[in-house]
Amino acid sequence: MRVHRATAALMVCAGAALAMATAPASVSAAATPPGAERVAVIDCVGKAQERPGSFILACGDGNNVLKSLRWSHWTSRSAAAVGTDMVNDCRPYCAAGHFHGYPVRVRLDSPQARSGHSGQQHYTRVTLTYPADRPADTPRVVTTQLWS
Repeated sequence: MRVHRATAALMVCAGAALAMATAPASVSAAATPPGAERVAVIDCVGKAQERPGSFILACGDGNNVLKSLRWSHWTSRSAAAVGTDMVNDCRPYCAAGHFHGYPVRVRLDSPQARSGHSGQQHYTRVTLTYPADRPADTPRVVTTQLWS
């Protein structure tokens, strides 16, 4: 009896997986309601990302990276996460410097249409809030424009 139940459960799961794999895109994309635009953040190489686990803020040299991001919301207007801001102290110079981690709250907002990518929106501003320690000479709240 147990073998028959296990086989039946396996067949139901396999059938559901096959149905999703062969469904038209409009059906399989049910997580995004029709007409709703998806919003992304653009990384250093121009790739759109949603809810990334890490994000490089200093594309030129990689000396500032947001790590261990945990997103509490990601909407068409804004996104919010907590994580760690890893910043190179560049002492005595960046190649010999050391990275230090600072707890940070991250907010992405100000979405705009992404040029050359029809229907895609991307966040254009990031705000970092340091609830405790922060990098030297850095205000508690930092807001800056993101690249597109």
